[in-house]
Amino acid sequence: MPVDVPISGLQARAYIIPTDEPESDGTLQWDSTTLIVATAQAGGQTGLGWTYGHAALAQVIDTDLAEAITGLSATDVPMAATAMAAALRNSGRPGMGSMAIAAVDIALWDLKAKLLSVPLAELLGRVHTRVPAYGSGGFTSYSDRRLRDQLSGWAAQGFGMVKLKIGREPSRDPQRLAIARDAVGPDVRLFADANGAFHPAEAIAMSRELADAGVVWFEEPVSSDDLEGLHEVRSAAPAGMAVAAGEYGDELFYFRRMLDAQAVDVLQADVTRCAGITQLQRIDALCRARSRPLSLHCSPTIHANVAVALETVVHIEYFHDHASIEHKLFEGAATATDGLLYPNLDMPGHGAVFRWSDAEPYAR
Repeated sequence: MPVDVPISGLQARAYIIPTDEPESDGTLQWDSTTLIVATAQAGGQTGLGWTYGHAALAQVIDTDLAEAITGLSATDVPMAATAMAAALRNSGRPGMGSMAIAAVDIALWDLKAKLLSVPLAELLGRVHTRVPAYGSGGFTSYSDRRLRDQLSGWAAQGFGMVKLKIGREPSRDPQRLAIARDAVGPDVRLFADANGAFHPAEAIAMSRELADAGVVWFEEPVSSDDLEGLHEVRSAAPAGMAVAAGEYGDELFYFRRMLDAQAVDVLQADVTRCAGITQLQRIDALCRARSRPLSLHCSPTIHANVAVALETVVHIEYFHDHASIEHKLFEGAATATDGLLYPNLDMPGHGAVFRWSDAEPYAR
């Protein structure tokens, strides 16, 4: 078993992939997604990681982070994570810096698992065999027909939970909620995500409309940075409705402040934003200490292989854009079976292989 295998190289590339049609939520519109792919080498093996963010992240990885970790042991991933955080202290550790670290941290865990010839889930140590997923999309830009088709398609595939976006045109939301409920039937749990579109009073009023439509999950009713507002909405929301936030979290203190404020019923985290697997394990421990469940945001292929090692995880977001990209550009992309995501246990690492030639037309 390798003990001290030095990291010999680190590289990154950016790819801009168009969405299948223009999309929007309560506060943003977009027509493409930028994928940052990182590769790390040691001992004749290559680890693969990725994040979704600005193309400039590739330069941060190629320069600051490569300098920080080259020569360190590939089996001491937390040491590399600490070195990367220190390297970005003055240039900006939170936000984009955290996303760059995440891509590399994921690549290093994949690399370590390959060096040890074990699947990533076994290296991390499983507490679950699989994790439920919820279908996520339902963009505010969708026509009523596209909304119905997408949500009913997920229900037909066995998803027990689906989510739609709300808040761009609140006057349209009751009709869209009715379409969503009719599309999935009475037994599928319905989630709604406002992406911070409301002020607290508006969100409280909306929570009652959501409850009338049978919605049990209200995500980011106000900005995730408005902890007092989240607490206010959570305190006034109808019984049985979970208030969730945290997907933009980039360091442990962010999540601790959110839990200290009693701002959420369910904490969210994203392995591609929160500085990677190393940090996500700490967030899981924080949730365990505060008796709060954890939901994982987007990036289903990575999360399928990591979530099984997190004690407090309750589900993973099977986000339309990321699932589409991962199936387009990765061998071994995660596919839900009856609404469940399973880790890849058939090969060392997380099992995903990037199709470089297929991605080349999208290279930045």
